[in-house]
Amino acid sequence: MYASMKEMLLHAHKNNYAVMAINCVNMEQAKAIIQSAEEERSAVIINISPRQMKAHGHGDILAPMIRNMAEKVSVPVAFNLDHGTAMEDIVKAMQYGFSSVMIDASGCDFEENVRRTALVASLAHSQGRSCEAELGHVGLASQSDNDKVDLFTNVAQAKEFVEKTGCDCLAVAIGTAHGKYPEGFVPKLDFERLRELKEELKMPLVLHGGSGAGEENIRRVVACGINKINVCTDLFRHATNTAIQVLEKTPSIDYMDLCIEIQNAMKDFIKSYMRVIGSSGRYGFEKPEGQDLD
Repeated sequence: MYASMKEMLLHAHKNNYAVMAINCVNMEQAKAIIQSAEEERSAVIINISPRQMKAHGHGDILAPMIRNMAEKVSVPVAFNLDHGTAMEDIVKAMQYGFSSVMIDASGCDFEENVRRTALVASLAHSQGRSCEAELGHVGLASQSDNDKVDLFTNVAQAKEFVEKTGCDCLAVAIGTAHGKYPEGFVPKLDFERLRELKEELKMPLVLHGGSGAGEENIRRVVACGINKINVCTDLFRHATNTAIQVLEKTPSIDYMDLCIEIQNAMKDFIKSYMRVIGSSGRYGFEKPEGQDLD
């Protein structure tokens, strides 16, 4: 079923597990994600950023394709704009039929972040879509040094932010970063801050930069209250490595068969990740009556 993120993340929040939010730029990735969710009996979120959408995975093509696939399975599938910073991109995503949007005004001062987020949340809710926001700063993995706690999400500020904006879930900064970490680097996460945020906000929390964080860290953040984990770099790298291995072994392989090999390898990765974060077998809720995503 095609759904917004709101109900699936509330279910995860109430039942102490997390849902994968997986960046996707083509049909093979979309099929791998949705088939994995159906086979694992798991809710799932498909993400795409404005940069990815403009470079390759055009929203007007992906949105109807993903909705068509989602309506053929029994588990909830959301399609979410990841890190929407420009209002133009957010509005276009809604026009294309995305079920959810993220407004990322974390680079602005607090009051401007509140203003922009409240506006997008109101617009999204009026159309039956959910709204994710971010407070704090999740930087680049290539620049990580485990020493930027001043950029982490402030607990007291977060409570005020959520009350003023009405966002459905909040991406928090606790030490992860976007992209690929330097070789051998493992981020040091502020689990105590995460526990405090969860206790204070009592709502679905989001971890950006799930790739490269390490399985132990991922298990612990879920235990401490994270309900949505964004994964991009790890899956893209897994797909690339699979393509290299298949081509080295069978250089004459047909392009379609290569795509199928990559798709199946992505499914193995996704299904394994779903088991780690506890979403496998947790499907058991329905889309709210009257939820209109048209």
